[in-house]
Amino acid sequence: MRIVLDTNILVRANGRATGPARELLLLIVRSPGHTLLLSPFLLNELERVFSYDRVRRVTRLNEDEVGEYLGYLRAKEVCEMVFPGPAPQVVASDPDDDPVVHTAVAGHADILCTLNRDFYHPNVVEYCSARGVLISSGTDLLNFLRSEEKSHTEGG
Repeated sequence: MRIVLDTNILVRANGRATGPARELLLLIVRSPGHTLLLSPFLLNELERVFSYDRVRRVTRLNEDEVGEYLGYLRAKEVCEMVFPGPAPQVVASDPDDDPVVHTAVAGHADILCTLNRDFYHPNVVEYCSARGVLISSGTDLLNFLRSEEKSHTEGG
């Protein structure tokens, strides 16, 4: 399965995190059947978000730890980089979200995982669906991957 994690998931999956987003990231990265898709836009946005004081307070990451995490995500063993070209506006409520959608489409993602409500607008869902991309929450995707992993370990 080819998966794009939006910035709001990636922030929560940082190297110090121990919650569901971190588990989700590790399940994707460690499973040979899954590919994490990232783009320069997503990595730049993630770096920008980590510079916010409120995010630094919540994550408790210093600059070195942010750098290590970004380096980890950039590693070719961790992700496949996607370079979407110019594309139409899809997310009318926030055109700055369009590069995330286009990362998923250009990368032939099966799933775009996000907590951003703008991605659940019917026009965005329809656009993605027509291109084979499902929009999913982190919880739904994590539950699916857990059940998939459990069935593989049980031999089924």
